[in-house]
Amino acid sequence: MPMRAVFLRSGLSFIAASSLVLLAGCGGIKAKATDNDDLLDYRTKRSGSILGDEGFIIGGKKNAADAGNTGIGVNAFLWRSSLDTLAFMPLASADPFGGVIITDWYQPSVSERFKATAYILTRQLRADGLKVSIHRQVLQGNQWVDSPVSPATVTEMENKILARARELRTEISGS
Repeated sequence: MPMRAVFLRSGLSFIAASSLVLLAGCGGIKAKATDNDDLLDYRTKRSGSILGDEGFIIGGKKNAADAGNTGIGVNAFLWRSSLDTLAFMPLASADPFGGVIITDWYQPSVSERFKATAYILTRQLRADGLKVSIHRQVLQGNQWVDSPVSPATVTEMENKILARARELRTEISGS
């Protein structure tokens, strides 16, 4: 028998044996479900979920009391209202799991620009669950120089975000 035929035969034998071993390993899961929903319930009960008991939720909970606590890790009302309130500034980064929104520089005039960062700290809709920092720079010569921001400006931005979050919660509760 030529050498090439021996290699081909042994290669095919190895592939066939490997396929049988791999297929035999798949036979250990016996689902007793009749449709896809039952199968999903069976698998979740059997193995759990890496995303928690309720999985990855985008839209919200079933009842209005829990509607602000979604699968994103922060309060959905604060998250949405922060995005809405800061929408006039270009968005640089948004991390829904960490609760951080960072805008890019917004330049309302030729000689001044602003950048904002919103931190959502809790899963509850509370005033202390939100922290906003605003950075301001002014143009001096050809150089941007950091300039202080009035604490009243930061407080006003936080209050606008909180007011919008309350509106969103009222809309959900009212429907």
